[in-house]
Amino acid sequence: MSIQRTLSWRRLVALCRKESFQIVRDPSSIVIAFALPALLLTIFGYGVNLDASRVRLGVLNEDSGPDAARFVASLAASPYFEPRQAGSRAELGGWLTAGDVRGIVVVQSDFGARLARRDASAPIELITDGSEPNTANFVAGYVQGAWQSWMQQRALDGSRPLEAPIEVVPRYWFNPAALSRNFIVPGSIAIIMTIIGALLTSLVIAREWERGTMEALLSTPVTRTELLLSKILPYYALGMVSMVICVAMAVGLFGVPFRGSVLLLAVYTSLFLGSSLGLGLLLSTVTRNQFNAAQAALNAAFLPATMLSGFVYEISSMPAPIRAVTYLIPARYFISSLETLFQAGFVGRILLTDLAFLAASATVFLGLTALRTRRRLD
Repeated sequence: MSIQRTLSWRRLVALCRKESFQIVRDPSSIVIAFALPALLLTIFGYGVNLDASRVRLGVLNEDSGPDAARFVASLAASPYFEPRQAGSRAELGGWLTAGDVRGIVVVQSDFGARLARRDASAPIELITDGSEPNTANFVAGYVQGAWQSWMQQRALDGSRPLEAPIEVVPRYWFNPAALSRNFIVPGSIAIIMTIIGALLTSLVIAREWERGTMEALLSTPVTRTELLLSKILPYYALGMVSMVICVAMAVGLFGVPFRGSVLLLAVYTSLFLGSSLGLGLLLSTVTRNQFNAAQAALNAAFLPATMLSGFVYEISSMPAPIRAVTYLIPARYFISSLETLFQAGFVGRILLTDLAFLAASATVFLGLTALRTRRRLD
């Protein structure tokens, strides 16, 4: 009996129904598609925070005057600090060395007297923990901001003009609240979808081989195209449901604004799922073992998406060879498109570039899977 090489919609629908029944009977696919995105996004949304709020700060006030007392009180009133009063410089140094505080502020004994003199400076001493450079920069910036605010309030209370004629008022585009959550959540959605897409399909072909049902499928007139489409379409639907869950949680639970088009979001998600689902199918086809396929999917999808996509580390700061590798990571373009759609809306130059690379990566992974799939027992 000759095998029909053309695509039969009747056979495709039957295979998709068979795969759908398999999904319903297998709770792991339901957990991956519904529970895993909610769990991971909750961890990313609540557990990862780059905002240095409530920084532990050691304070030593060597001046008993009212100006020094008011400045120390302004630090205590700041929403960014948890000041801790010390009795000596040695005690402050011990706190900083032990990691009990992230910075120390010393108000010198002649602070008030120097502040009262015209054209005289009254510096304060600030030392930060340089073992964490980002936190040290945050502490320095926050203390400087608290100092400037206190000086402005002191000038207003005393009806004195400020010495600095220029006031800098920062303005943040696309993220006016300057919250790291608005950056982390869209990027984490891309990481989550990478994991889910690869895991969903990394088991399907291997499961058929392990259970012996692949031999039965190969004995039928099913073509390679029909077989691959039947493995992709049901899991594509699950992947889109996972994306809906992630976006609903991002907007409804975490309050991340979405300024783009839902239609564009569906297009970019579909292209990215083509890459991640194709990667999972490729690994499943090559390994023919569910455990090995799942492990390979996690390593091949999660690690590059996390390390080389620009989500955690700035790509422009990477060495040139590593930057070249990042162009091959689909998550790089999906993260860029999600951040643009969530924060800025439609930015044609960025989105069109991401669209081209996502389409190319989906074509490559699905094409490699098709090449590796054979209708014979090897």
